[in-house]
Amino acid sequence: MAGQSWPEKLRAARKTALISDGKRKVHYLFDDGKEMAEEYDMKTNQLLLRKWRQKNTLGAYGHWQLEVGEPNLHASEALDRDLIKESSTNPIFIRKDTKGSFQWRIRNLPYPKEVYSVSVEKDQRYCVIHTTNKKYYKKFSIPDLDRFQLPLDTAALSFTYSNNTLIITYQKPTEIMTAEEELQKELKKIKAANDEDGDCKTQ
Repeated sequence: MAGQSWPEKLRAARKTALISDGKRKVHYLFDDGKEMAEEYDMKTNQLLLRKWRQKNTLGAYGHWQLEVGEPNLHASEALDRDLIKESSTNPIFIRKDTKGSFQWRIRNLPYPKEVYSVSVEKDQRYCVIHTTNKKYYKKFSIPDLDRFQLPLDTAALSFTYSNNTLIITYQKPTEIMTAEEELQKELKKIKAANDEDGDCKTQ
């Protein structure tokens, strides 16, 4: 509902949890009809996957849109990708968070570390990657900050480069760290209500 904070929307969402393959898989259905699916490592509570989908104007659900984690290609898609040899050298942009930071990895970037620059466009709410040799440019948002209506902080952003991979790190604000801890407590309550076979529990 409009006016609700993101933690309030999460608490109000209808949640279904399933324990499988060492992961806690949680499905959220929001009042506006949007769906969110997450996967967490059972041992570390680390977020492994987050994806979204919503209904189109005809009322049918569209494809899942990945926010966190690596794409899980079907065999046919993987085969198609392998047949297009050029794609194996194209930069691959994925988000894989840590407990204390949002993190993105851009693979297949062969340029030396000194050509990369990562900055924040506060007004447009984007982070920007560019190279001085003009070989790579990308801008991306941080949906978590948008949902919490928090400003982007230049001091929170850093990057490293190794093995043709640019790793960009944005330190999570205290507000988000606290909210994530609270969410984990709530998700564990859902888990406690599961039976020994790991069946679903709806809240």
